[in-house]
Amino acid sequence: MEHPTPVTLEGAHVRLEPLAQHHLDDIMRAGADDAVWTWLPYRPTTRADYQSWLDRTLAEQSAGRELPFATIDRASGDVVGSTRLFFVSPRDRRVEIGGTWLAPSAQRSAINTECKLLLLAHCFDTLGCVRVELKTDARNEKSRRAIERIGAKYEGVMRKHMLTRGAFHRDSVYYAIIDDEWPDVRARLEGMVGSS
Repeated sequence: MEHPTPVTLEGAHVRLEPLAQHHLDDIMRAGADDAVWTWLPYRPTTRADYQSWLDRTLAEQSAGRELPFATIDRASGDVVGSTRLFFVSPRDRRVEIGGTWLAPSAQRSAINTECKLLLLAHCFDTLGCVRVELKTDARNEKSRRAIERIGAKYEGVMRKHMLTRGAFHRDSVYYAIIDDEWPDVRARLEGMVGSS
């Protein structure tokens, strides 16, 4: 498996471009609604918070541990969120898609579906992954349904897996797609994006 390096991924509805310092103001606008951060372990509120979040994210990229993207609505040209590849294991040919958040205007739209299609295609077809993982807060039913809808398989719950805001230890639900399943998942996602 190749180690992920910054790349732009583009579809009909969304462009994923490498997250950079120049995205700061757009990320702040996209993340302005409190609801965006409900299930994430952090909640930037000030410019300094967002700058710290961006600096940490880019430091993880420089260290080779993450590949973060700005999620851009192609119709408007607006940044509507962010996503990333992380927990990269070239030896095991495994990676996780996560850290995903979207402004309310982009939720439950073709943007999120096509975002997953682009990321999964990059993971399986370009990087040579045999396994792509996704996880979410066990309490986040909307996210769980969305992950299951794309064809990822439920693999279990890691109890008290992650400390989140308010010093809450969340349970994380794990899903994965393996290379044998990718052709069917791809067809499903292409059908979903095409019908949008």
